[in-house]
Amino acid sequence: MDFNVKKLASGAGLFFTRAVQFTEEKLGQAEKTELDAHFENLMGRADCTKHWTEKIFRQTEVLLQPNPSARIEEFLYEKLDRKAPSRITNGELLGQHMQDAAKEFGPGTPYGTTLIEVGECQRRLGAAEREFLQTSAVSFLAPLRNFLEGDWRTISKERRLLENLRLDLDACKTRLKKAKVAEAKAAAEHELRVAQTEFDRQAEVTRLLLEGISSTHVNHLRCLHEFVEAQAAYYKQCHFHMQELQKELARLPNAFTLNSTHAMATATSASEGAGSPVETDTLEIEEVQAPATGTRKAKVLYDYDAADSSELSLLADELITVYTVPGMDSDWLIGERGNQKGKVPVTYLELLS
Repeated sequence: MDFNVKKLASGAGLFFTRAVQFTEEKLGQAEKTELDAHFENLMGRADCTKHWTEKIFRQTEVLLQPNPSARIEEFLYEKLDRKAPSRITNGELLGQHMQDAAKEFGPGTPYGTTLIEVGECQRRLGAAEREFLQTSAVSFLAPLRNFLEGDWRTISKERRLLENLRLDLDACKTRLKKAKVAEAKAAAEHELRVAQTEFDRQAEVTRLLLEGISSTHVNHLRCLHEFVEAQAAYYKQCHFHMQELQKELARLPNAFTLNSTHAMATATSASEGAGSPVETDTLEIEEVQAPATGTRKAKVLYDYDAADSSELSLLADELITVYTVPGMDSDWLIGERGNQKGKVPVTYLELLS
């Protein structure tokens, strides 16, 4: 108990001495041991590294996880040394909703079929995003965090210790100057030598740690390259999935053209049934959809597989000859390609002449 009290008293006295020395230095009443220019440059570089590493780390966190609540949750799991539950991405959730909606609307309808295709693409995009987030967290965020919570804390601790030893050294110098008696001077000189030795030793330790910042920059440079590679791979995947989706959608029937064709045919039938004159524009539009006489060239818009022997299979971008026959459904034409002939759907064609 006595030992603890003495230790506490000694610590309080040391703290008081350092406080007095610090105050007198600020007031210009005491001299201060200055570090050399190289050492000051190392400390400035270390402070700059810490400042910008912290900013880059925080903003990267926001980029990878914009939701503050999710970031806090992940932080708590990490501090508790527990694995955070796997989180579904927004893209994956959107894709799931689209595919569930397609089941309700009917997967065989144009809207339902498109929802299925777009939903599957969104799920792939979401999975690619999740992989990118995991890769970036390990290869980029983790090294930055390790520096801030590991190396930088060690550097800060050793710098504080160096500053305390510097205050002790300057306090010893002050006591030596004030000593009048030879015995007091001898004691002060001994304390000064001890303080100088401890300060020099700590300065060397701190200098080595500060010089290690160069290695930190090299490590972070490598991590930055890995982050860019992961980002490039992610966006490449996204571009590929979107291109595949566009190709897939191009193969599906154009529901807008189909609806327009039915609407025009209905309107024309209604006008004829009522005995009202049919305008020239209407006749022209209806003729484009299904010419009454003669043959025309047509460009195939989408691939089409014949349902039976009466139909003609089509390949996108090929040119065929088409014509109609009396009494034929306006949604269909007769198509010819060489010696092959059969019915083809109007909505799969672009009539040229």
